[in-house]
Amino acid sequence: MSITKKDILNLLQSIKIPSENKSLVHFEILKDLSIENSIIELKLSISNPTLQFRKKIESLVKDFVNKRSPEYTVKIDFIIQEKSKKDLENKKTINGIKNIIAVASGKGGVGKSTISSNLAASLSLLGKKVGLIDADIYGPSIPIMFDVEKEKPVVSNINGDSLIEPIEAHGVKLLSIGFFSKPSDAIVWRGPMASKALNQMIHQANWGNLDYLIIDLPPGTGDIHLTLVQSLPLTGAVIVTTPQPISLIDAKKAAAMFKMKNINVPIIGMAENMSWFSPNDNPKKKYYIFGKAGGENLSKDLKIPLLSRFPLLETIRESSDVGRPAALQNNNVSEMYKNFAISVVEKTMERNLKLNKTKRVKITHTRGCS
Repeated sequence: MSITKKDILNLLQSIKIPSENKSLVHFEILKDLSIENSIIELKLSISNPTLQFRKKIESLVKDFVNKRSPEYTVKIDFIIQEKSKKDLENKKTINGIKNIIAVASGKGGVGKSTISSNLAASLSLLGKKVGLIDADIYGPSIPIMFDVEKEKPVVSNINGDSLIEPIEAHGVKLLSIGFFSKPSDAIVWRGPMASKALNQMIHQANWGNLDYLIIDLPPGTGDIHLTLVQSLPLTGAVIVTTPQPISLIDAKKAAAMFKMKNINVPIIGMAENMSWFSPNDNPKKKYYIFGKAGGENLSKDLKIPLLSRFPLLETIRESSDVGRPAALQNNNVSEMYKNFAISVVEKTMERNLKLNKTKRVKITHTRGCS
């Protein structure tokens, strides 16, 4: 059975944009429709940036075509309606956020996401309103650590803007690229695409009023880091390291990035993870598997306060795997994370008293930031 343009237009007429009184045949949305040699090509201009929404449209159109005429192929080109630079600068979604803290490390595998998730949970237990962005675009782990990997954010219309509603778990508002892709899917994006995804989670989300927005950064000092300092007025950064020399070298690079003249984001402190291991049958015994006092020495060298040391414990790993941060356990481990969160609050208050409010970084030449 052949398929006509009218058939496709009728289908698109039945698909409504969430939170908008528009169907896909609206003149601002449907930019082109062609059918030639059993190939149906659509060009749609949409403001909803979520992968979930695009997949839904693709599925509806392809299912309709396959039922009518399986020999047809469907190709859909999505054009995301870009906000102008001025629109992004005037965006009000972050105006209600008091403090924005980036958690960074130069090296992967040091437990940065574990510390980010437990810091966010501990701040919430202290009565703070907290958000957490999983900015590790290529390896998102926060959805698993909060047991919400099957959740899908919805889009709401807030004062005429289509905004993503963060997922809430354990008193923390969460956004991660992991909510918009399957756990088994590889995210193979160039830098600009990853940066766009981060900007959408920052500026096109309904964060509301927050005391703290924690940004869990990926390892290294690349596109995502530059996008972040250009997109947000960071209050400060926390550097995570382990005691071993390889980790310390990379942590030093991460600190150097924030200290660069044209970035100049205050570093409020460091956290040393996996500082020692104590076996269950002899908890008083400490084995310094990754070295000893590495974080303390780096702290003195860089003149950055060491806010806390965290041991290598099976219970912390288990808590992350089951989606209930160790900070919620009400034991010695949760007390460590609570004290760490208190230190972050104190250092943030100290920073706010001594320094002016951070402005977005204006980078004109990436050569100086590579």
